[in-house]
Amino acid sequence: QVQLVESGGGLVQAGGSLRLSCAASGRTISSYAMGWFRQAPGKEREFVAAINWSGGTAHYADSVKGRFTISRDNAKNTVYLQMNSLKPEDTAVYYCAAVSGTSYYTREFIYDYWGQGTQVTVSS
Repeated sequence: QVQLVESGGGLVQAGGSLRLSCAASGRTISSYAMGWFRQAPGKEREFVAAINWSGGTAHYADSVKGRFTISRDNAKNTVYLQMNSLKPEDTAVYYCAAVSGTSYYTREFIYDYWGQGTQVTVSS
């Protein structure tokens, strides 16, 4: 079992930055693909970013490409999402997810483990 705990969310003005962290416990995540998803009020949960086990390959949703960066520190069992140039439409609950595997994955159903989410609110 892998337990995931997100942190770093909050309220920020448009154009600002936030760094989300996802701390894993229970197992080392060095052999896990990791992803970030988000769910805005009244909307379906959507893919944001994913990274492979080594951190050598990442993939982003078009809506965040060039503004968000996913990274991982396997020694700290932690994954990060650096969010820059935030927009009001980035407001959502952000979830971290994990699945055993060497690639990266963009489909929600593939992931086995999920955190409880952290709220990000961007004011205009």
